[in-house]
Amino acid sequence: MDDQAPVYTVDDLHSSHVDRTLRELQRMVKEHEHALHKLRLKPTPSFPGVSQEAKEKASAEAIANAYRAVANDQPLLPSHGSVLPALLALRKTHRTISESKEYAKAHSASMDKAKRQLEQEKADLEDQKALQAALEKRINALRHGLETTRSKTAEEIAQEELDELRQKKRDYDRQTLKLLKAFKKFIDDHLGAMLAAEELGGPVVGDLMEIDSEELGAGFNTQGKLKKAMANADEDSRQRRIDDIWGSADGQQARKGKRRERDESDAAGAELQELTEKLLNSLTQAGGDTSASYVDIPKETAASRFLVRSKVAQFHPKDATKLRLVDFGREIDD
Repeated sequence: MDDQAPVYTVDDLHSSHVDRTLRELQRMVKEHEHALHKLRLKPTPSFPGVSQEAKEKASAEAIANAYRAVANDQPLLPSHGSVLPALLALRKTHRTISESKEYAKAHSASMDKAKRQLEQEKADLEDQKALQAALEKRINALRHGLETTRSKTAEEIAQEELDELRQKKRDYDRQTLKLLKAFKKFIDDHLGAMLAAEELGGPVVGDLMEIDSEELGAGFNTQGKLKKAMANADEDSRQRRIDDIWGSADGQQARKGKRRERDESDAAGAELQELTEKLLNSLTQAGGDTSASYVDIPKETAASRFLVRSKVAQFHPKDATKLRLVDFGREIDD
C-alpha cells in the first residue's frame, strides 16, 4: 500500500517561502561581504613618477569601468516563489497608511472648523428663509388690508377702529383683573407675613421665607429673631399693637373666610394693597405728568420700602413723604 503524500497548509507553504528567501538574501550578503573583503586585502597600486593629472585620469577611468560593469550585470531579482516582493509591497503599504493617518490627524482641526462653519452657515440660511417668509406674509397682509380699506367708507373704517379699541379695552380689563387677583393671592399667601415681620423689627422681606402668622404675635427680639409665643397671649393687647402700627380696621370689610379680628399678616397685606391702589390711581390721573403722580404717605413703612427695593416705586428726591410708581417707559432713578 502506497504512503499518502504529506498535506501542506497555506501557513506551511508561506513559512517555506520565507525561509528560502531568507537563505537567498543571506547568501547574497555573504558574497558581497567576501568581495568587499578581497578588495580590502588587495594592496593599493602606486604609480611613482606619474603626474597628478594622470592619476586623476586613471581614477576616472576606473570609476567609469565600474559603472559599465554594473550596468551590464543582470539586475538582482528574487527567485521564483520568493515572498520578498510581497514583503516590500507590505512595507510600502504600511508606510502609506501611516502617512495617511498622520495627514488626517494634522488636518482634523481644520476639518472640524470647516464643519462648524458649515453648520453656522446652514443655520443662518434657515433664519434668512424664515425672515423672508415672515416678510412676504406681512407684505401680503398689508396689501390685503390696503385693498380692503380702499373698498370701505370713512365711517366704516372709523367704526372698525372703534370696535377694535373697545375689544382691546375689554381684553386689558380682563388681564388687569386677573393680575389683581393673583397679586392679592400672593399677598395673602406669602408677602403679607413677610411685610409684617419686617415692620415688627424682623428680617427684611425675602430673608425669612417661611413665616407663620400665629408666631408674629410674639414679635421679634433685638437680634431680629422670633420670640417664643406665650401660651396665654393677650389678644386685646395684640389687637391694640396692630392698630397702633397699621391703623384701625374700622370701615374695612373683613376678608371672606377670615376671622374678624386682624392679625399682623392681614394688616400688612391690607396696607400694601391700599398703597398700591393709591399709586395706580395717582399715576392714571396724572396723565403722564410724573410730578403729579406722587402720593403722600404718613410714614415710611415696610410696604413702601419693599416697593422701592423692588424698583416698582421711588421716593421724591427732595421729600421722603412722597412716593410714586416708576414710569417704566423711562429710566429708573437710582
